[in-house]
Amino acid sequence: MTTDNTQGDPLVWLRSDGAVDEKTLAYARTKIDAVVGRPGLPVVTGEVHIVRSAAHHAGHPWSATADLRVGGRQVVAAAEEATGTEVVDRLQDRLRRQTEKSAQAWNNGHRTTVPPWRGASGRSSAAPGPGSAAEDSRTA
Repeated sequence: MTTDNTQGDPLVWLRSDGAVDEKTLAYARTKIDAVVGRPGLPVVTGEVHIVRSAAHHAGHPWSATADLRVGGRQVVAAAEEATGTEVVDRLQDRLRRQTEKSAQAWNNGHRTTVPPWRGASGRSSAAPGPGSAAEDSRTA
């Protein structure tokens, strides 16, 4: 896979449980690589897990979960469907939306701010207002 970003090959593991056939795994690998291998994404690591339930009475025996790190952000997606290709397609759609959001935030430099109760500095560059400690020390 050739991309224009700093990432070489995506480090996304594909796991399966249950009676998942090779055709579905190959299809999943193609779809996941299309999402995480697009140009402009930061480094993507993580795992995709596809499960086929043994219970025949289940309405949606196929499920897939993805837990990825896109740059420094966590992306989690899950899907349940009746067939293997449907679950992979649904997971791909959800991953594409979420990785797009992460990539935009990463490219724009938006970082979550630390709330004041978690140690963020509460100081502002504005002049002290009336009744502040700075004003009280000048009048004393």
